[in-house]
Amino acid sequence: MAHNMPNERLKWLMLFAAVAVFATAISTTNAANPPDADQKGPVFLKEPTNRIDFSNSTGAEIECKSSGNPMPEIIWIRSDGTAVGDVPGLRQISSDGKLVFPPFRAEDYRQEVHAQVYACLARNQFGSIISRDVHVRAVVSQHYEEDIHKAFVIRGNSAILKCDIPSFVADFVNVISWHTDQDESFYPDAEYDGKYLVLPSGELHIREVGPEDGYKSYQCRTKHRLTGETRLSATKGRLVITEPVGSVGPRLTSGDKTRNVDIPLAGSVTLLCPAQAYPVPFFRWYKFIEGTTRKQAVVLNDRVKQVSGTLIIKDAVVEDSGKYLCVVNNSVGGESVETVLTVTAPLSAKIDPPTQTVDFGRPAVFTCQYTGNPIKTVSWMKDGKAIGHSEPVLRIESVKKEDKGMYQCFVRNDQESAEASAELKLGGRFDPPVIRQAFQEETMEPGPSVFLKCVAGGNPTPEISWELDGKKIANNDRYQVGQYVTVNGDVVSYLNITSVHANDGGLYKCIAKSKVGVAEHSAKLNVYGLPYIRQMEKKAIVAGETLMVTCPVAGYPIDSIVWERDNRALPINRKQKVFPNGTLIIENVERNSDQATYTCVAKNQEGYSARGSLEVQVMVLPQIVPFAYEDVINMNDSIDLFCQIQKGDRPIKVHWSFERSPSDYEKMGFDLLQPQMRTNRISSKTSMLSIPSASPAHTGRYTCIASNQAGTTSYGVDLTVNVPPRWILEPTDKAFAQGSDAKVECKADGFPKPQVTWKKAVGDTPGEYKDLKKSDNIRVEEGTLHIDNIQKTNEGYYLCEAINGIGSGLSAVIMVSVQAPPEFTEKLRNQTARRGEPAVLQCEAKGEKPIGILWNMNNMRLDPKNDNRYTIREEILSAGVMSSLSIKRTERSDSALFTCVATNAFGSDDASINMIVQEVPEMPYALKVLDKSGRSVQLSWAQPYDGNSPLNRYIIEFKRSRASWSEIDRVMVPGHTTEAQVQKLSPATTYNIRIVAENAIGTSQSSEAVTIITAEEAPSGKPQNIKVEPVNQTTMRVTWKPPPRSEWNGEILGYYVGYKLSNTNSSYVFETINFITEEGKEHNLELQNLRVYTQYSVVIQAFNKIGAGPLCDEEKQFTAEGTPSQPPSDTACTTLTSQTIRVSWVSPPLESANGVIKTYKVVYASSDEWYDETKRHYKKTASSDTVLHGLKKYTNYTMQVLATTAGGDGVRSVPIHCQTEPDVPEAPTDVKALVMGNAAILVSWRAPAQPNGIITQYTVYSKAEGAETETKTQKVPHYQMSFEATELEKNKPYEFWVTASTTIGEGQQSKSIVAMPSDQVPAKIASFDDTFTATFKEDAKMPCLAVGAPQPEITWKIKGVEFTANDRMRLLPDGSLLIKSVNRQDAGDYSCHAENSIAKDSITHKLIVLAPPQSPHVTLSATTTDTLTVKLKPHEGDTAPLHGYTLHYKPEFGEWETAEVSVESQKQNIEGLLCGSRYQVYATGFNNIGAGEASDILNTRTKGQKPKLPEKPRFIEVSSNSVSLHFKAWKDGGCPMSHFVVESKKRDQIEWNQISNNVKPDNNYVVLDLEPATWYNLRITAHNSAGFTVAEYDFATLTVTGGTIAPSRDLPELSAEDTIRIILSNLNLVVPVVAALLVIIIAIIVICILRSKGNHHKDDVVYNQTMGPGATLDKRRPDLRDELGYIAPPNRKLPPVPGSNYNTCDRIKRGRGGGLRSNHSTWDPRRPNLYEELKAPPVPMHGNHYGHAHAHAGNVECHYRHPGMEDEICPYATFHLLGFREEMDPTKAMNFQTFPHQNGHAGPVGPGHAGTMLPPGHPGHVHSRSGSQSMPRANRYQRKNSQGGQSSIYTPAPEYDDPANCAEEDQYRRYTRVNSQGGSLYSGPGPEYDDPANCAPEEDQYGSQYGGPYGQPYDHYGSRGSMGRRSIGSARNPGTGSPEPPPPPPRNHDMSNSSFNDSKESNEISEAECDRDHGPRGNYGAVKRSPQPKDQRTTEEMRKLIERNEAGTKQLQLQQTNGAGFTAYDTMAV
Repeated sequence: MAHNMPNERLKWLMLFAAVAVFATAISTTNAANPPDADQKGPVFLKEPTNRIDFSNSTGAEIECKSSGNPMPEIIWIRSDGTAVGDVPGLRQISSDGKLVFPPFRAEDYRQEVHAQVYACLARNQFGSIISRDVHVRAVVSQHYEEDIHKAFVIRGNSAILKCDIPSFVADFVNVISWHTDQDESFYPDAEYDGKYLVLPSGELHIREVGPEDGYKSYQCRTKHRLTGETRLSATKGRLVITEPVGSVGPRLTSGDKTRNVDIPLAGSVTLLCPAQAYPVPFFRWYKFIEGTTRKQAVVLNDRVKQVSGTLIIKDAVVEDSGKYLCVVNNSVGGESVETVLTVTAPLSAKIDPPTQTVDFGRPAVFTCQYTGNPIKTVSWMKDGKAIGHSEPVLRIESVKKEDKGMYQCFVRNDQESAEASAELKLGGRFDPPVIRQAFQEETMEPGPSVFLKCVAGGNPTPEISWELDGKKIANNDRYQVGQYVTVNGDVVSYLNITSVHANDGGLYKCIAKSKVGVAEHSAKLNVYGLPYIRQMEKKAIVAGETLMVTCPVAGYPIDSIVWERDNRALPINRKQKVFPNGTLIIENVERNSDQATYTCVAKNQEGYSARGSLEVQVMVLPQIVPFAYEDVINMNDSIDLFCQIQKGDRPIKVHWSFERSPSDYEKMGFDLLQPQMRTNRISSKTSMLSIPSASPAHTGRYTCIASNQAGTTSYGVDLTVNVPPRWILEPTDKAFAQGSDAKVECKADGFPKPQVTWKKAVGDTPGEYKDLKKSDNIRVEEGTLHIDNIQKTNEGYYLCEAINGIGSGLSAVIMVSVQAPPEFTEKLRNQTARRGEPAVLQCEAKGEKPIGILWNMNNMRLDPKNDNRYTIREEILSAGVMSSLSIKRTERSDSALFTCVATNAFGSDDASINMIVQEVPEMPYALKVLDKSGRSVQLSWAQPYDGNSPLNRYIIEFKRSRASWSEIDRVMVPGHTTEAQVQKLSPATTYNIRIVAENAIGTSQSSEAVTIITAEEAPSGKPQNIKVEPVNQTTMRVTWKPPPRSEWNGEILGYYVGYKLSNTNSSYVFETINFITEEGKEHNLELQNLRVYTQYSVVIQAFNKIGAGPLCDEEKQFTAEGTPSQPPSDTACTTLTSQTIRVSWVSPPLESANGVIKTYKVVYASSDEWYDETKRHYKKTASSDTVLHGLKKYTNYTMQVLATTAGGDGVRSVPIHCQTEPDVPEAPTDVKALVMGNAAILVSWRAPAQPNGIITQYTVYSKAEGAETETKTQKVPHYQMSFEATELEKNKPYEFWVTASTTIGEGQQSKSIVAMPSDQVPAKIASFDDTFTATFKEDAKMPCLAVGAPQPEITWKIKGVEFTANDRMRLLPDGSLLIKSVNRQDAGDYSCHAENSIAKDSITHKLIVLAPPQSPHVTLSATTTDTLTVKLKPHEGDTAPLHGYTLHYKPEFGEWETAEVSVESQKQNIEGLLCGSRYQVYATGFNNIGAGEASDILNTRTKGQKPKLPEKPRFIEVSSNSVSLHFKAWKDGGCPMSHFVVESKKRDQIEWNQISNNVKPDNNYVVLDLEPATWYNLRITAHNSAGFTVAEYDFATLTVTGGTIAPSRDLPELSAEDTIRIILSNLNLVVPVVAALLVIIIAIIVICILRSKGNHHKDDVVYNQTMGPGATLDKRRPDLRDELGYIAPPNRKLPPVPGSNYNTCDRIKRGRGGGLRSNHSTWDPRRPNLYEELKAPPVPMHGNHYGHAHAHAGNVECHYRHPGMEDEICPYATFHLLGFREEMDPTKAMNFQTFPHQNGHAGPVGPGHAGTMLPPGHPGHVHSRSGSQSMPRANRYQRKNSQGGQSSIYTPAPEYDDPANCAEEDQYRRYTRVNSQGGSLYSGPGPEYDDPANCAPEEDQYGSQYGGPYGQPYDHYGSRGSMGRRSIGSARNPGTGSPEPPPPPPRNHDMSNSSFNDSKESNEISEAECDRDHGPRGNYGAVKRSPQPKDQRTTEEMRKLIERNEAGTKQLQLQQTNGAGFTAYDTMAV
C-alpha cells in the first residue's frame, strides 16, 4: 500500500533507520513478566503546531513535551529521520527539549536550518512516537513594495483593484485599508451597501463605476503579521474607464475560467466573477450538488452576500465547500466562471482505544477517528516506522510479541497534518520458544549411528519437530525421533540415525514451536561418500512471487552444485540467481518463462556426479478488470454491475459480497428493509450483479470475489442511493403563552442528509420569507426551532424547509401565535410641559385585544366631559392599544400624577405619568468685558429669571470670529455666580463671546455677543522636526517645520537659526530665514564654509513682531568626515629577508586627519611594475608598521602609505624604495646538448626565470651514462650561455645538466639532457626561442648560434618573409640579427633557420617594441550642468602597457587643467564645471617610456539655459495700491536662479525706478505704494548662471473699491506700408537729416583712426576703446572684484567712506606688498591651491583664431610705469569721478576706463567689432562699434527692432537677443576683463562663442544694490514685503573659512539639464550692460571682502549707514563676518 502514500510520506520511511534500534530494543526485552500497571509508552502533552513562522529579528522557541513511565526522551529529527543537532547561533536544543531558533542576522540565513520540516520524537522502552510535521520558516525582513496596477473597466460595470504584494512576503502581509487621493479611507467592513467595499481577500470593489472614479488614485495599506510593520503602496492605482461603443457581450477580464480557492473554517471568502459587458450584465451564482452535474442557485442570506458579481461568504463552514458557477448574461451574450471552494477545517485525530492489552494470538483493532477538511491521506506508523497501512481501521489478526508498542495514525493534507497515538500491550504470561542446547555441524565416515539432540524451553511448552533439507523427518526403521520434558519444563528432543550412510548427509533442522512463537536451529551433517541428491517433490508457486529452492545434496566432499534447465547451466537471465550452496532463486515468476523442469547437478573432485530433477508449476491468480459505477443513483433506478475476469487458472469460482459501514446505516435512515438483488454468471469469465429497483437499503460496498487454486482476489465498489427528503416530523401551527420557551420540531430524512432551515414571513401574511436573524432567544438546533421567552414580536408565519439537492425539497408553513395579558412597558415616567402649550400624555398597553383603558388624575377618575381642556383618544395597534390624553393649554394646576389602567380577558396593568409644567430661564443680559490679556478675558453679566427651576449653570460660548456658531468652545459656570474668566484663548485672535443660562428644563436664548481681540505674544512654541544632516565636509543642512499653529501667538515673520562650534563658550552666529507661507512646507538652510569633521550646535527660534520665541533644544551634528590632508610622515622601509620588507611610518598630524583614522593602507609593487595599477598590492593595517610578505626575491619595491577615514583615502606619502635580499637562483629554464663531432658536444642553456640576485657563474655537470664514472663539473662565467664538452668517447651517451649561482650559493639544477658524440653532425641551433623587448629608437640584437658539419647555412625570416640586409638590419658573423634604431613596425616574429646536408633546424624569436603611446581615442559620453563624462580608449597599435592617461580640459575663458586617469577607468567624470559653458578637452597617454601623442581636441559644453518666461496671470497679482509677484512661476532653464531685479514706472514716464536688485527666487515679492487706478510698466530681469532674461509687463492697479479701470487707448500700430508712406511724404525733412548723420559718422571715424595711430601712451582718458583682449573679465572669478573700488549711488546723501580706495591702481600696487593675498591671482573655485603657478596651455591652438595674448594673472599692474608717475591711470582699471557724486546730472555722467597699451601684452585686435563677438548664424543685429563708445544719452534707446518693423524703446520680447545693445551702453558702464586663469585672452570672434558683450561680471549683475551696504543680498531681513528672507548664497564662496556672505552664485552653481545648443537668448549678452536702465545703477555682484583692515566697518556703523539710506519697509540684515566689514562690490557707472 506504500505506493498510495504521497511523496512527502516517503521521506518518513527513512525513519526506519532512525528508530529501528529503539524498536529492536523494545521487542527483545524480557517479556516474561507482565507489564507493570504504572508503566506506559510515551504520549505527547504539548505537541508543536504545524507551522512556525518567525522573523529573524525575534527568533522562535518550539516546545515539545511528553509523558510516560519511564519519562520519555525527546529527540528532534528532520523529515528524513536524521537527528537534529546544534548550529551555533542559529539552532539549539535546550535542556528541557525545546528547539530554539535565536534571532539572527539576514546574512546568516541558512535554508537547511530556517526552511526545514522538523518533527519531535519521544521514546522510552515501550515504544516511540513522532509528532506531526513542523514546517519551520524564518522570514528575513526584506524591503518590499506593494503595487497597484491600472484597472480597465467599462462605465457602469464594477471594478476590482488588486493590491499586488511580492510573492516572497505574500504569506505574511495583509491588506488593512484602502485610501484615495481625496482623503477617503475604506476598511474591511460588514456593510455591503456602499459604492466601495474592501473584500475579505483585500481587493477594493467599486460598484457602478462612473467618469468621476477615473480622477481618483487609490493606494492600499498593508500590515506584516510577523513584524507589525504597516506601509502604504509604492504606486497609486487608477481606473481607466472606457465609454461603451455599441453593445458588448460579457468578457472575462482575467483569462482563468476555473479557479481554486482555499479558506480556513470560520473565515470570510470572496468568490470573484471578473466579467464586464454593456449593457451592464446580470450575475447569478449556482452551486453544484456534490458528486453530480446538477446545480442549484446559491441561497443569499446574512452570511452569504452577493455584491455585483462578487459572492462573499462570511463565517465559512465545511458544507460551503464545493464547485460554484457564476453565470454572467446580458442582451448580447453570456459567460461563466467556475470556482472550486475548499473550506479547510483544522485536522485532528484520535485512536480508539488509546491503550489495549491483548493476549497472544488474539486479534487487536485500532480505529483512527479524525476530523477536518480536506483529508488527503491516512497512514499508520509503529514505533516511528511506517507500516504501509492507509485505512482508518488497523486490524492485527493475531497478536505476536513483536506487535507490542506504540501505534500512530497520521492524517494529512497539503497544508497540515495531525496524529494520534495508542499503545498495544501484551496480556498474560508469555515466553516464546528458545533453543537452549543444540547439535553442531559434524563430518564422519559412513557406518556408525548418529545421535542429534535439541533442548528448547518456553511457556507454553513448545513442541519440537525435525527436518532434513526442508523435508519433515518421520520415524522409520533407520530414523527415530523421541522427546521428553525435564523437571524444569524444558523439552529434550533427539534424532537417532542407525548405521549412517553417505546419503544421510544434509542440512538438519530442529524447530521448537508454540502459539507464542517459533525458534529453530540447523547444522550440516557431512558423511563421506559419493554425491547423492534426494528426490524433490513438485513445486507449485503463484505467478509474481519469488521461487527459492535448495538442492538436497548428500555425500562429502562436494566440489560444486549447479542448476540446469534444458541442459543449460543457470542463470540464463537476470531474474535467476544461483548460489554455491545449491540455492536457486527466481524472482517474479511467470508461467510462460519459468514453468519447467530444473535439474540440480552435484559433483566431487574425482568427477563423480549426481543429478536430481525439480518440476516447477506456476499458478496464475484470477485478475479482475476494475469496474466502477459513475452515474448518480436515485431511488428506483436499476443498476447492473459487471465483474470480468481478465486472467487466471481455471476453474475460477466467482461470488459477490455486500456489506454496509456504520455511515451507510446513517445514509439509509430508517429504511432497513433487506435489499433486493440477484447475480448471474454470464460466462466463465463474467458475472453480473443486478439491482432491479434501487432503494436506500442498497447503499453499501459491493465486492466481486474470484478464487482458484492459486488464491483469491477481490475488487469492490461503493454505491450510494440518493433519496429525496421525507418528513419524519412535519411541523404544525402552535400557540404559546407570552414569556414561555417555545419549541417547534421539524425533522426530515433522505440522502444526502437534508439541510433543515427555518425562515419567517415578511409582514403578516405568508408568501415572502427572510432568514431568521441570529439573536439570544431564537436558535435552530437539528431542525428544531427554539424561541426562548417568546414575545408578541415573535408571532407570525414560519417556514420549515428541508433540501438535499434531490428533487425540489420539502417545505411546511405554520402559524406561531402568542397570547398575552395587557402590559405597560414603562410603569412610571416624568413628563414636563411648557406652560401655555398643548401637551399629550400617552399610554401604550400591549397584549391580546380587546383592551380597555381608563385615566385617573391624582387618583381621581378623569372625565373629559367635566373639562373641555382634556380629550381622550384610543388607537388600535398591531400589538395592543394606545390611549392619548391631550391637554389644549397647560396650566400650573396640570402638575399632577396621571394614571392609566388597562384591562383584557387575560388580566390588567397600570402605568403612571408625573406631569410637571415648567419654563426655561430668560437670557442673561448686561454682558461686559472687565479685563483681557493675550490668553484670557474677564466677563460679568446680570442674572435673568430662572423659569421656576433653579439655574444649574451658565454656559459661556466663545468662538473665533471667522468660525460659525456651530464651531464653539464653552466654559461652564455655576448658576449662582455672575462673573467668570475665560482662559486658554490664543493670542492675537478675534473672538465673539455670548452667554446662555440653563435650568433643568432647558437653556435660555443666547445673550448678545461681544467681540474682543486678544493681545499678541511672542511665539510660545519651538520649531519642530529639526534635523541637522551633514551635506558634505563643509556644509550642513538644517531642516525644520513651524511650531504648532496654536503656539504662533501672532503671525510668524521668520526664524533665527543659530550655530556655533560645540563645546565652546562662543555665542551663536544667527542667520535669519523668512517664513514660508506654504502649508506643511519644510524650511531649510544650508550652513556652509564650516570646518571639516567638526561638531556644531544648532538652535532655531521663531519670531513675530512682539519678539522671538523659545530656542529649540540644541541639536549637535558633525560635518562629514574628510580625507586626511597630509600623508603619514617618516615613512621608512627595512629589508628583512629575500621575501619580506618591514614598512613603518608616523601618523599624520591630528589636525590634518579630518576624521577618525581607521586604517592605514600600504600600496606596494615592484618598481618596474609600479605604474601598472593592476600590479599594485594593498595591505591594510591599524598599526603604524607592517611586514610585507610573499615578495619577489632580489627585487626593488616601491611603497606608499596613506591613512583612511570614513571620508575616504587620504594623501599618499612620497614613494620609498627597498630591495629584497638575494637568494639562490632557480634552475636554468631550458638546456640543449648538440653534437659537434665524434668527441665534442655543445651544451647551451637559458638563464633562470627568477635569478634571485646577480648570477656569478654557471656550473655544467656531465656524466657518462651507464658507467659508474664520476660526474665532471665545469664553471662557466655568467655571461657565457654555452659550453663545449670535448674529449668524449664516440657513440657513448653522456648526460648533462646546468646550475646557476649567485653570491648566496648554487641554485637548483636544470633538467638532464642526454647526447652522444657522432661523426654525423646535423645542423642544430643552440639558441632558444625567446622574446626580446626593445625600446623605441634603440638597437636590438637576436642570437642564432648553430652547429653542424658541414657548416650549416643560416637564414632569417621576418614575419614569414625572407630577410634581406639593408641599412638598418644586418646579419652578424655569429648568425645573430642586428636591428638599428628600432621602430614600432619592427615588432613581430623573427625565425632563424640553420640547414646542412644532414638536417635543418629553426627557432623563432618574438620582438616587442616599447614605444610611447599613440594618441588615445576620446569620446563624449554624457553631460550634465556641472560635469562632462568622457570615454577613453587606448590606440589599437600600442604595444607597451599603458600606465595611464592625462586628461586636459579648459573652459572658454580659462586655463588648461589636467587630471590623471588610471588605465582601468573606461569613463572619467570631469566635475565642478560651470553650468552652460563651453569646454575643450583632449587626452594623452603615458607609459614607462614616456608621454605619448595628444588626441584630437573635443569641443563641447555643459548643459543649462537661462531663465524661461512665466505666464503673466501666474506671475502678477494686482491690488489697488500694490502688486504681488510670484517668482516661483519662473522656470530656471536648468541652471538654478540666482536673483531677480525688479523695476517699475508709470506708463507715461521715461525713467525706470529700481525697486530691488536682489529678490531671491523662492520669494513672493510685493511692490508697495502704488497709486490706485493707474497704469504701470514693470520690468523683471531674471538671472541664473547661464544668463539672464528680461520681461516687461504692463498692468493697471485696481480702484480703491477693488474695481478695474478701462484699458488705455494706445496709438494704432503702423504697418510697413504706412511707415513708407509717411517717410515719402516727408522726404524734404528726412534727406537732410540722414545726410548730416552720415557726414558726422565719417568724421568721427577719421578722427578716431588718427588719434589711435598717434597716441598710445597719453595720460588723459582714452575714449576710443578698441575692446582688445583686456576687455574680457572672467565672470567666474569673484575675487578679481577685490580690485574694484567701492562707489556710493548718486542722489544719496552718504559721506565718503574713510579708508576706502577708489583708485584701483593703488589697490593693485598695495596688493603686492603682503596682506592676505600677496599676488592678486585670479581665483578659480575648482583649483585647490589659490597660489598655484599658472601654466601655459599645452596644446597648440589651431590657427590662432582666438587671438591669444598671454598675461600673467599675478601681475595685474601698470606695466609701463614712468619714473615719478606712481599715480598714473592704470590700464585695465575703471574709475568714478568722486566729485560728481551728488551734483552731477545723471544724463551727462560718464564712466572712464583705461585700455591696454597697444604694445603691451595685448595680442592682435580685430577691427570694428572687437569685443562684440556674434555667434555663427546670429540673426544679424550688427551695429557699428568701431569708434568711440561715447554717445549722447538721448540716443540710447533709438534702436531699430532687430526683426524690422516698428520702432520702439526695445522690443517687448521676453529675452534680449541683441548683442550690440550691450555695446551701446558701454559708455555708462565699462568693466575690466581679465582672462580667468591668466592664459590666453580672446579677442576675435571664435567659432562657438556666444557671449558677445560680456559687459559685466556675470554672477549677479543686479546682485547688491549699488555695490556696498545698500545691497540686500545679505541684509538681515531681505525684502519680501515687510518680511525679509536670508540669502542662501553663502555656499558660493568656497575657500573662505569665515561664515561671511559670499558673492551671489556663479552662473553654473546648480547643474540641471538644459539643451546643448547655442542659445540665441541672453546667454550672448552680459547682463549689467543690457539693463536699459535710466536711473542710478549698481554694478551688481558681491565679491569677497577686502582683506585690508582699514577697509572694514563695524556692524553698528554699517547699520547707521543703511538706516540713513533705506526706506522704512526694508529691514536690516546684519552681516555675520569675522571682521564685520563691508563687502567690496564692483564699480558702478553713473
